Amino acid sequence: MKLSLLTILIGAVLSGPQIYGLINPKWFANFFRKFPRNYPAGVVLMLAATGWFTWIVNAEPIADFSAYKPAMLIGFTAVGVGACIFVRDFLAVRGLAVIFLLLAKLMVDTGRPHLGESPFVLVNQVLAYAFVVGGIVFTIAPWKLRDWLVFFTANDRIIRIGCTARLAFDLFLIVLGLTAFRGM
Repeated sequence: MKLSLLTILIGAVLSGPQIYGLINPKWFANFFRKFPRNYPAGVVLMLAATGWFTWIVNAEPIADFSAYKPAMLIGFTAVGVGACIFVRDFLAVRGLAVIFLLLAKLMVDTGRPHLGESPFVLVNQVLAYAFVVGGIVFTIAPWKLRDWLVFFTANDRIIRIGCTARLAFDLFLIVLGLTAFRGM
């Protein structure tokens, strides 16, 4: 995937909730306060993360483990499905954490070859490492996301300020994808 397309997609996907939060802060607060314990969303996120991870493992040319690759794929799939069945508490947060880690891998892999071409590539790389930190924190302590969401959705003013700041950054990503990263 090209760096420009990836950056535009990330900016566009992250912009959606921010726009809706500016338009309807009550719904935004209600949705995101319930998200950490939303079991159906957790199943979707965890299964998507499991599928993405097994696809990456399957595509990797692991010569030392090639004989074990089928067993590894079955094992990783079993862990992902098992998490949906046996680790129901904060499953949405855990699934989101794995998505963050996989997205960070994609961002770093896509941006690394272009580090010398533009200093703005560091914006993408720093965001990737922020996703790594978020993925690690939310895997270890998923209740932290719940606590942060309660704090950042405390009232309409906080929601609007947060959504405006995040939307500005998301639009900056889209502009980078359309300008500085064009051709990358």
